[in-house]
Amino acid sequence: MPATTTRKLALAAAVAVTLGAGALTAATTASAAEVPLSGYELTWGIKQSYRTYVTTYAAGTFTPAGGAAQAAGNGAFTFTQGTGSYDSDAHTVDLAFQGSLRIVSQLHGFDLTLSDVKFDSGAAEITADVTRDGTTTDDVPLATVTVTRAMTDMTTTLTQQAADVFGSASYAGAAGDPLTVAPRTAQSPSPSGPASQSTGPSAPPSAPASSSAPPSTSAPASLSAAPSTSPAESSSGETPAEGDIADGTLTWGVKESFRTYVVGSVAQGGITVSGGAAQAAGNGVFTFGDATGDYDTDAGTLSAAFDGAVTFKGHESNGTYGLDLTLGNLRATLDDGKGELTADVTSLGTTTKDVELADLKAASADLTPTDDVITLDDVTATLTEAGAKAFSGYYPAGTELDPLGLSVALTDDAQLPSGDGGSTGTPTATASDTAGSASGGAVASTTGGSGGSGGTGGAGGALASTGPALPAAALGTAAAVTAAAGAGVVYAMRRRRTEG
Repeated sequence: MPATTTRKLALAAAVAVTLGAGALTAATTASAAEVPLSGYELTWGIKQSYRTYVTTYAAGTFTPAGGAAQAAGNGAFTFTQGTGSYDSDAHTVDLAFQGSLRIVSQLHGFDLTLSDVKFDSGAAEITADVTRDGTTTDDVPLATVTVTRAMTDMTTTLTQQAADVFGSASYAGAAGDPLTVAPRTAQSPSPSGPASQSTGPSAPPSAPASSSAPPSTSAPASLSAAPSTSPAESSSGETPAEGDIADGTLTWGVKESFRTYVVGSVAQGGITVSGGAAQAAGNGVFTFGDATGDYDTDAGTLSAAFDGAVTFKGHESNGTYGLDLTLGNLRATLDDGKGELTADVTSLGTTTKDVELADLKAASADLTPTDDVITLDDVTATLTEAGAKAFSGYYPAGTELDPLGLSVALTDDAQLPSGDGGSTGTPTATASDTAGSASGGAVASTTGGSGGSGGTGGAGGALASTGPALPAAALGTAAAVTAAAGAGVVYAMRRRRTEG
């Protein structure tokens, strides 16, 4: 593999003087500027919530092959037999790894394979060949990397291309799993997780190369620190610890089975967004924007209100709907990682303000901003007693709703990860559109129009999202409708009592 001579990131001057475990293959005729390398491993989990989504919600599988492996417990993936070169002039490494990873879900209709995984410290990125629908795209950039001296547990940021590949618009700019690149040792014959810093010889950054080994036979032991333009580094060190929120988005699907039920053959209804809200394609999740509120990162508190509303209608009879529910004016409040989601609820024409729909629990209480943006993924939402009443008892209190995602900008010039809040990489329905019925039934719209088919989401298995970090799939199946059939019976009984 040719060395890249124009890369800006620097390797430390230290070099390995021990040539064990096959970590270095150096030809005596190689130039000092290009030292061939072999025997490296790359360990990366893509994104933990994505692995969870594939194996649970999508009932799918990960199948490593060709020398790749996955750690126990649905853990990270390791690609082996990495070969490439070390540029001793630019102090960069460029490595390609053996093995492939197939990701399949028959339930959600995707089948893709990652192969020829590469790490380029100069470009600070991970790439892979992506095969989908029988077509392979070479060298797709999946993540940028904050390159560190040790090359262990390096921070990664998913790209727009990764969002397209893995089927969730919210992945663009989101944090991926940490990345480790290290020589393989004889003590670790099978990958089982991130390689530790002891897997290869190293020397302090200031240590000179040993006189016992010429420069042309010395492997890079570690990388220098990333430059100040690293994507994970804050663009402003002067953001106040507390203040007003400048902007933000909330991504939430309410509940996947409820969306499926509304547009399915039982309710034969439709879903309409308004007031600036959007819905992802394929009967996906909703995005609410234009956040206002306040934050205090020291105290670990955040309160954000979002514009937009979503209306669910179904069970139409002579122009009257047995199901007519609107959620609007959503507000998320967190204190030390816990809080609540409230909304104005309009049911059959009656509005109740500030209903506490769900208890929230974030994975971490940390509200440290990155590039002046606080981002929280996979916030657990559990239906409250008041929320159960808002859904007319169709779901009992304690029911787990779809997880939600928050991104709030602390300054006017901060860039939110998903751009306009939900349209990145995946078509969305806006306030002028209506989600279609997946079963081909009648579609109800607050604007009086009719929508297109719900159908599947993105092409080739890159489908619409069911949450901020959970890519989803084609819904509207008979099985999904059956799961919500109990609610349909209650709606029908309620309508008959009203008419009687």
